[in-house]
Amino acid sequence: MNVTLFPLLVLFIFILHESKGEVVKTDSRKPRARDLGIPFDGTPGKYNAITDVEGVQVGFKTLIQGDSVRTGVTAVFPRGTDFTNRQSPCFAHWFSLNGNGEMTGIHWLTESGFLTSPILITGANYVGICRDSIIKWFWMKNDSTTMIDMEDVLLPVVAETWDGNIHDAYGFNLEKKHVFEALDNAKESAPFVQEGNVGGGTGMICFGFKAGTGTSSRIIQGLNYTVGVLVQANFGRKEQLIIAGVPVGKEIMKMETNSSVRSKDAGSIIVILGTNAPLLPHHLKRLATRVSPGIGKLGGRASDSSGDIFLAFSTVNPFNPTSTMATINFLSNSQMNPLFEATIQCVEEAVVNSMIAAETMTGYRGHRVEAISHQNLIEILKKYNGFEGAKVTISSNDTLDENDDYPTTEADLDVLEAPMQKSLSSYVDISVTSRRFGCSSYCYNDGICVLVGQSITCRCQPGYIGVRCQVARKT
Repeated sequence: MNVTLFPLLVLFIFILHESKGEVVKTDSRKPRARDLGIPFDGTPGKYNAITDVEGVQVGFKTLIQGDSVRTGVTAVFPRGTDFTNRQSPCFAHWFSLNGNGEMTGIHWLTESGFLTSPILITGANYVGICRDSIIKWFWMKNDSTTMIDMEDVLLPVVAETWDGNIHDAYGFNLEKKHVFEALDNAKESAPFVQEGNVGGGTGMICFGFKAGTGTSSRIIQGLNYTVGVLVQANFGRKEQLIIAGVPVGKEIMKMETNSSVRSKDAGSIIVILGTNAPLLPHHLKRLATRVSPGIGKLGGRASDSSGDIFLAFSTVNPFNPTSTMATINFLSNSQMNPLFEATIQCVEEAVVNSMIAAETMTGYRGHRVEAISHQNLIEILKKYNGFEGAKVTISSNDTLDENDDYPTTEADLDVLEAPMQKSLSSYVDISVTSRRFGCSSYCYNDGICVLVGQSITCRCQPGYIGVRCQVARKT
């Protein structure tokens, strides 16, 4: 990895069995791409998040100190955080589109065909401390109450992206205790995954705008599987950005400037895929290669300085790791196409989510990176395709400091007070009485969902605001 070229991207993709029931309410304080009405192909899963993968848990440690420290760690547990029984390994494989980056543990993963540890994602200069700390964390938990085989975690997977544009990467501020916090926080994590300036994505930039962590999922009709994605987005030049097929970056450059962000072509993407579809390592290799079109749809170029390294795993076919024989089932190659398509769709949406949720940030040496303007984005999409987006007057581009992990200013709340319409182009069989993706389960906190033409809006109960009544008004 060339650390002088800062944009990188880390991406996680998980394929899983379809969840049953309604869309679950969350306490998100941040808008997402669909909340602005941005259309995407495919049907999202229960949370439209990586946690639609049964058992997967995600933890974050966001480290913001003074005017120079903007970094963190993201921890992903493919089989959750319960180690009272020895966890089965996951079949896995990987693919490199461009290799100027780092992901530890992949040599043995290739040789054995297994992923046996959680995954950490961080800034480029913290791969070593993360690798050492996760081993120490497991060693400390290896007592009479757990079933941990230390051989399973001696070669953990740690991935990185370069956050040195707005973070003092050579201050080496991330410590063992911070890694422990990310790992411990996964146990207490809610199904809803935080997005924007969190965890390893804290100091990341995508297409010249502040970005970071994003997530998305898809249900695969007919096969009853779902794809879920978690991204750490940090790649691309502003003029390259394409959203919903529209050259958003070029249009925004006519409306605003961001001189603090370099325009040199650079960027990386690290992708982790998981599935409960019964796939073997060679299937997962094929799946990992399909991440590339999702990046391409957004305008990514896989430049010479990129570390475009993708890893895929399957959470099904668990077996006793001490057994000498195992019987498994697997999906045929002819059934892979829907998984490929879902992967591309999730990658596209998760990256956009990371940008929509991120806030403007000022960091190392006064470098300031603006979040994308929601208002400008909506106006551009309307200009090109008659897009019926959310009605906003300004975007929630607040500045993050060490005391404000998720700023929601009164100005932001006033903006969200106005009903924001949602395009229904990406939903299936939606109606007022729909129990899966319908109007009845769209609004949070007992908000009243109203179908208006081809859009829906929420009328919030007293004390709540937001596009889906997800924000409790400050008193």
